[in-house]
Amino acid sequence: MRSTTGLCLLFVISLTASFQLQAETGYYRTDGNDSPKYKPGKVYFSALKRDSRHEQPPIVTVTSAEKGAHVVLGGTVMPYREVTLSAQAAGRVEFLAGSEGDWFDEGEVLVAIDDDDVLAQRQQAMADLYGRTSTMEDARAQYSREFWAPQALQQQQTAPSMGYFPSMFEKFMGGGGPASGGNSYNGINPWVVRDVDLYSQGTHVKKAQSGIHGARSRIEEIDARLRDTRSISPFEGVVVKKLAEVGDTVQPGQALLQFADTRFLQLKVDVPARLVSVLSEDMVVPAKLDVGDTYIDVRVAQIFPVADSQRHTVVVKFDLPSGVPGGPGMYAEVMIPDVNTPITDMPKIPKTAIVRRGSLPAVFVLSHEGRAEMRLVRLGDEIDDENVTVLSGVSPGEQIFASPMPGIRSGYQPDFSR
Repeated sequence: MRSTTGLCLLFVISLTASFQLQAETGYYRTDGNDSPKYKPGKVYFSALKRDSRHEQPPIVTVTSAEKGAHVVLGGTVMPYREVTLSAQAAGRVEFLAGSEGDWFDEGEVLVAIDDDDVLAQRQQAMADLYGRTSTMEDARAQYSREFWAPQALQQQQTAPSMGYFPSMFEKFMGGGGPASGGNSYNGINPWVVRDVDLYSQGTHVKKAQSGIHGARSRIEEIDARLRDTRSISPFEGVVVKKLAEVGDTVQPGQALLQFADTRFLQLKVDVPARLVSVLSEDMVVPAKLDVGDTYIDVRVAQIFPVADSQRHTVVVKFDLPSGVPGGPGMYAEVMIPDVNTPITDMPKIPKTAIVRRGSLPAVFVLSHEGRAEMRLVRLGDEIDDENVTVLSGVSPGEQIFASPMPGIRSGYQPDFSR
């Protein structure tokens, strides 16, 4: 019994081995050049058919936005403070500090004009002042001598026995003078002559003092002319534009350079008179800069009190936030509220949905059949950095392709089952 079981087991093992050998010899298949088409131990599947189309573009619904309640006006960005330094004296430019864009602190010399002739005039004025000072000192000395030792009284004869004061007493109380023998001097009271001489000396002192004041005023005038040969920065800022170079001969009133404080910027706009009534100081309105189509909020800083008689506009200045891109001279637009314009609902679409066919803007609308339909649109004002209004071409509620893929055409049918 055991032998029979062993034989059966041996037969099964040998049969299994023969099957494995046949399977292994038959696993390798040749295509005539002994190269295997399949490798053992791997399972091969047929390649999956991939969709050659890109991912489905997103579909968005056209919404509406309230428009028509503002007017877009263009303006120019300008510095908060800007001055044009002009020549106040004729001469040759001998110094010009820096170039465009260089920063200077308040009180620094920006332009210097040759001042040799003015310095010579100042030396002459100083010499005249010294001479007039000497004249005044001499006039004061003469006044003091006349006050303490009158000339008229010194010419009176004095009695030897009584001295100076008794002699004066005798002359005025009954003594005779040299001419008349009475109490007079050449027919005039000596005290009257003394007062006249003292007044005359005082007049000389006053004339000398007036001459000194005139000389000092002349020096101050020349010093002012010397200051005019230097153009000083009135505040901290940069050189915006140079209008002269070193060596140029300039005349009074000729512009030399433009200086501005560009740390703070303003937007200057000519606003129609009918719209000024809705504006007030510190009012915030939206604006768009020409640099990168940046949308910002600006604040009303100043409203001019008088309108232009020809253009019928009022100048309004708006403060820009610090750190905005760009600089003075660039173009910007501000949106002024208009109470006279009715508010209307207009379609709003994302900017990414717009494609250009030549110079015409267009969007792809998803039709009722589920296919793409190219439709030309007429664009309106931009709402922000991402959306724009549409004047015609689409209506609120329609579905459009938010980001059409390159090469999309009318009739394209997206697969929503994926």
